[in-house]
Amino acid sequence: MKSMTGYGYSEYQDEKIDIVTELKSYNNRYLDLYINLPPFFSSLEPVLRNFLSSRIERGKVELYIRVKEIEEDSTVSIDRGVALAGIDALKQLALIAGINETINLSHLLRMEGIIKKTRNRDADYFWKILEPLLEKTFLQFDESRTIEAVKTGEDIERQIEIISKAVGTAEKFASSMEDDIKKNLKDRFEQLLGDMADENRIYTETAVMLVRFSINEEIVRLKSHIEGFKAEISSDSPQIGKKLDFICQEINREINTIGSKSFKVEVNQAVIDARDALEKIREQVRNIA
Repeated sequence: MKSMTGYGYSEYQDEKIDIVTELKSYNNRYLDLYINLPPFFSSLEPVLRNFLSSRIERGKVELYIRVKEIEEDSTVSIDRGVALAGIDALKQLALIAGINETINLSHLLRMEGIIKKTRNRDADYFWKILEPLLEKTFLQFDESRTIEAVKTGEDIERQIEIISKAVGTAEKFASSMEDDIKKNLKDRFEQLLGDMADENRIYTETAVMLVRFSINEEIVRLKSHIEGFKAEISSDSPQIGKKLDFICQEINREINTIGSKSFKVEVNQAVIDARDALEKIREQVRNIA
């Protein structure tokens, strides 16, 4: 199990170059990648996206790469064709404007494209340095997600035990709820009809009420969902966060049904406790990848 919240940072430096990689992530329903690179690194963006998407399933993930060249390795050249065209254009402009002025170097320096700067270090050069640095950053990032997930898992286990206890309370009073239904119906019929009360009618009405207000089926399903939740959270299956969220929805449905059927104070309090614990679980599950 991994948390969607993580952070990693690494730095490489030699006499020529300084590279910093920073990787962080936050909660998000899907995988959302944001990669911030120097312009001359743009050709590496598809490689970096593949690196991250093959290792991370969910979350808003931000990768920042900062590069400082301590000793720049570039070649400066002059585009002769652009320079000559620029000179010709300036002469024509002076002629059209009727200005008799000597064309000098400062005029040409204002024109783009005459002087060209070519970076001698290509993407392959940087990738040889960046790849092991990125691996190091990711290991740190992934370790932080694991540590966070352990804390999250411990809290979830505490809350699921609260729900289990609440289910136990509901189960304890389920039979007495049925006894109360039977007794109340029988007393009501006898109050209204006295000796004329039809025993078969009482049984029929009692059966209908028991179907409407019995919580036994909900308790059985809740126990099953809780066991499934515990099994899932201890597994290493992919998309575990989505699976746990689905189970939480099923647990919530059964808890609400019990709450709508219950007329016992003890069961109602157990439902409140279970709802509170489940809400805390759902908040934590949103942070699981």
